[in-house]
Amino acid sequence: MSLQQLEDFKHWHLGHAHGHTVETAACDAVLAAWVMGWMALPVMVVLQDWAWLPLSLAAHLLPLGYWRLRQHLHRRGLLRCDWLHTVQQRSRPG
Repeated sequence: MSLQQLEDFKHWHLGHAHGHTVETAACDAVLAAWVMGWMALPVMVVLQDWAWLPLSLAAHLLPLGYWRLRQHLHRRGLLRCDWLHTVQQRSRPG
């Protein structure tokens, strides 16, 4: 996901927090894990401790995985997701 998509994701949740408390908490958790994954990279480089690298990479991919999971559940009719349109994959200019 791009930074613009993450920003759109967060802005939608901030604007629709009323009545979506569980979804807002999940959004905050996903974005917090994403930030921690990025913050862990310089620490691993300085300490040369690469054991945490897979966890850091997983945290980096968490927002995209969360979006795809929600999209899949929404399409199958198992979960309603009103914010999917805010994070649509943008086509790159050719």
